[in-house]
Amino acid sequence: MGVIRGGLMGYTAVHPVWGRLDASLDDLGCGRTWADVHRVKGLRLACPECGGRVFARASQHGLRHFYHRVRPLDCELANESQEHHLLKLELAVAARAAGWRAELEVSSELRDWRADVLVFDEQGRPFIALEAQLSPMTPTGARMRTDRYARDGVAVCWVGLQDRPWARAVPALRVRAPAERREPWTVRHGLARYTWTPRTLKGTAKWEHITCPLGDALAWILQGEARVHTAVNGTVWWTAPAYEELALVRARMEADAEAAGQAAAAKRRREQAEAANRRRRAAELRALDRQADHQERQAEMQRLAGFFQHTGFDLTAWDTFTQLVRSASGKTIVYGEQSPRYGNGLLVHARPRGTDGGYTLAAVVCPDPSALTRWPEKLDILVPDHTWLARLRTAARVPLRVAVLDPRTGRSTFERVHPALDPVTGPDRPG
Repeated sequence: MGVIRGGLMGYTAVHPVWGRLDASLDDLGCGRTWADVHRVKGLRLACPECGGRVFARASQHGLRHFYHRVRPLDCELANESQEHHLLKLELAVAARAAGWRAELEVSSELRDWRADVLVFDEQGRPFIALEAQLSPMTPTGARMRTDRYARDGVAVCWVGLQDRPWARAVPALRVRAPAERREPWTVRHGLARYTWTPRTLKGTAKWEHITCPLGDALAWILQGEARVHTAVNGTVWWTAPAYEELALVRARMEADAEAAGQAAAAKRRREQAEAANRRRRAAELRALDRQADHQERQAEMQRLAGFFQHTGFDLTAWDTFTQLVRSASGKTIVYGEQSPRYGNGLLVHARPRGTDGGYTLAAVVCPDPSALTRWPEKLDILVPDHTWLARLRTAARVPLRVAVLDPRTGRSTFERVHPALDPVTGPDRPG
């Protein structure tokens, strides 16, 4: 590219009859030749931006353009930098090389935007603007200008030379100018591919920007082989549909795994809640059972108060004594009433365990020894210690079966008591 002195130039001009002229095209875009405008005296050409008079000339390297003899301060075309001019020409050349009609410095009908390069589709409709953006611009301003194009059905690709914040907010390419004339412009950032190896949830997946010739990148964009991709954080870049599909597969896999994890966690929480509820209900039932047992015991102790008072039985040892009774009998037992018939002793009714049969009288606890004169031989007597046993021995008038169930030691002994005056077991008589 040739160096243009003064920078007061543009690639387009307006002829009163021929219309719009484009110095980058062989036929100037209107069926004329460069010789028809270059160094032609009396030719009236106007700047499409400010309307001021412009003239045709070529740089020392043959770069054709139109220039103002006096720079108008309010004309954007006349005040663009040399880098801007060279970059937008490169954009137009690359679009044309890809097989598309591309025009430089085209404004909308309402003149609310002017594209550095406007690319047209097969039906002659503008579909994308290529903007060489070298001056400062905010991300908000970039989005507003992009939206302005979009309202007219025109997409846009912003092209810059430096890393700018706005380049993350809109479709953009960051390029590098060639060091030598024959080298191509190179895309350094803004065109990305998605890599994922191996293709499992544990595989490494990432977007990485690639380097390629600007002409290749624009050809992919114009042909639809690269399209705009917006990341979750709002950053925008160009990529191939296949890469988007691959990223979508990964995202779905992650979403499915997350959903499965959430479902499993929810199931665990439900199970834990149900288990906690079961434990709570069980604790409540145990508390109710304990309360019922306590109330039942209180009622039982109140019912037996007369027996305890009559016999002097140690109330604190009663539960242990009862356990010994059950263990010794091997049966299910219940206490009845004090029975005058059996010396005001406490009746014990029993039935075999695991059966539904009725209870039968099985034993008597601590009967009055004076009531043993007519005691049924098969009816057991239960006492808590050997003091009671001694009293029974002294008062026995018939054979007795006695079980000593000592709650202090937890021991059970079984005795056969014979009448004190039994002639068989009584004292020897003289011979």
